Amino acid sequence: MKNILLLAIGFFILACNSSPKVAATEKAMPVKNTSENNSNEKKDLPFEKVVKSEADWKAELSEEEFQILRKKGTERSFSGDLWDYKGEGTYVCRGCKLPLFASNTKFKSGTGWPSFYEPIEEVNVAEEADNKFGWNRVEVLCARCDGHLGHVFDDGPKPTGLRYCINSASLDFEEK
Repeated sequence: MKNILLLAIGFFILACNSSPKVAATEKAMPVKNTSENNSNEKKDLPFEKVVKSEADWKAELSEEEFQILRKKGTERSFSGDLWDYKGEGTYVCRGCKLPLFASNTKFKSGTGWPSFYEPIEEVNVAEEADNKFGWNRVEVLCARCDGHLGHVFDDGPKPTGLRYCINSASLDFEEK
């Protein structure tokens, strides 16, 4: 039973986090402008960074939101409230309300998480290398509050070819 559970967990992680076009053993796409987009470095941004203590974040977020946004967790696929939501408007960071993705850039990826082919503004998302679990992936963070959003892969639709695979718990939706 333990082996079956471990196998199922491994398959789940692989299905959620690997690109169908790129094997898990291949190198992930490079992080764009690592020196400029690293959320831990000071840079010129069109907004002020949001910095709060862990206690403040815990007081403002649900347990799941805190685990995902602040501890880089992942919700179960097909479990979030926004993975198949079809409203018109803007997806914003649940932690600081920074606009992240427009609804017209959302597409059905089959992964069970909201997927977008581009952010509203590139400066609104930061990217960092994520080499946990033996994979080379690109983590996506909110550039204002450094909240973990998900990962970006190079198997998305035109025009960008990107798939921003984002946790529903990291997002709120604002109707148009």
